[in-house]
Amino acid sequence: MWDSLWHKGPIGTMAAGRDAPYGAIEAGAIAVEAGRIAWLGPASELPGPPEDLARDCHDLEGRWLTPGLIDCHTHLVYGGDRAGEFELRLQGASYEEIARAGGGIRSTVSATRAASEDALLEAARPRLRHLLAEGVTTVEIKSGYGLSLEDELKMLRVARRLGALEPAEIHTSFLGAHAVPPEFEGRDEAYLQSVIDMLPAVAESGLADAVDAFCEGIAFSAEQTDRLFAAAAAQGLPVKLHADQLSDLGGAALAAGHGALSADHLEYSNEAGIDAMARAGTVAVLLPGAFYVLRETKLPPVEGLRAAGVPIAIASDCNPGSAPVTSLLLMLNMACTLFRLTPEEAFAGVTRHAARALGLGASHGSLEVGKAADFAVWEIERPAELAYRIGFNPLSARIKAGVRSQVGPGPATS
Repeated sequence: MWDSLWHKGPIGTMAAGRDAPYGAIEAGAIAVEAGRIAWLGPASELPGPPEDLARDCHDLEGRWLTPGLIDCHTHLVYGGDRAGEFELRLQGASYEEIARAGGGIRSTVSATRAASEDALLEAARPRLRHLLAEGVTTVEIKSGYGLSLEDELKMLRVARRLGALEPAEIHTSFLGAHAVPPEFEGRDEAYLQSVIDMLPAVAESGLADAVDAFCEGIAFSAEQTDRLFAAAAAQGLPVKLHADQLSDLGGAALAAGHGALSADHLEYSNEAGIDAMARAGTVAVLLPGAFYVLRETKLPPVEGLRAAGVPIAIASDCNPGSAPVTSLLLMLNMACTLFRLTPEEAFAGVTRHAARALGLGASHGSLEVGKAADFAVWEIERPAELAYRIGFNPLSARIKAGVRSQVGPGPATS
């Protein structure tokens, strides 16, 4: 017998190649065995009565069942907050001006370095729970606020501990090349080399699933990023890139040239970069929360990405400065209203394409036999409601690896 069977409701598989919107099976059934999908199809094709096929049968009562959501770009672990900088931006200061004056990432670095591992864990856990309470089952978490080997590893350990404490799959990225720390002021080359020197220890620790970098005028040049990514490849670590957020430094093409899993932000990416991403299979990760909070006006090249066939993922970018966001459902709405994605494109961006942005396309992001049994069950009439509503959570059930878990949002935290 199967471990469990879910039936009597529509299933949005999000599987590529299905003709129906959202890959839907209108009256579907899905079975789970050992945390994987064992059977999927129209309920009318089940090989017997449901109660004879599974130890646990769940009546969806007409509710929609979809893949669990995937947040493929977050900075969830950090110390302190930057509400004061939010006020400064409203008074006219730019993100770059704040950063160059010692604020921005550097201020979070100071707070993160000062915090203990347990303190960082307790601060990050409610943020994670807010995401999980909206049907998220997989989350990527970056380091990047330690900027020393000891503190970067501290952040990555916290991320792994979160995955052990909460019913979520956590993937991690080493973002040592996020900013130049104060002790390396005016010596960005020396710091970049120190990040490269950290890579063997990071790889040996097993705490990082990928290497990321911030390629921007206020961070690291394309040439520096190129050297870092070559060193990451030598350690067997895949790469991702914060690319072309504030200016066009050719970040999209650079990421594609290294076979990056994803290039993220992309507001200023050019046509050559988009074409390179299409050839390399690099996923575009759009971050509407940061676009909104920073009041940006330069839209990412959505039409060009569509035309080139580049997969488009959507993520929260949860961080204390440019995207204090813990709602992936809100990002669906913003992706549609700000970036003009369709609701189905946006939902693919937090399921199938988000999985691919983490190198998980073969096992997550869509409902297919053999893939992880990560589901979300929604009290909705149609999937477009998930992008349409603002500030409303219609989640009815969340299933991780075949196990139903009820996760509350937890208390607010900085």
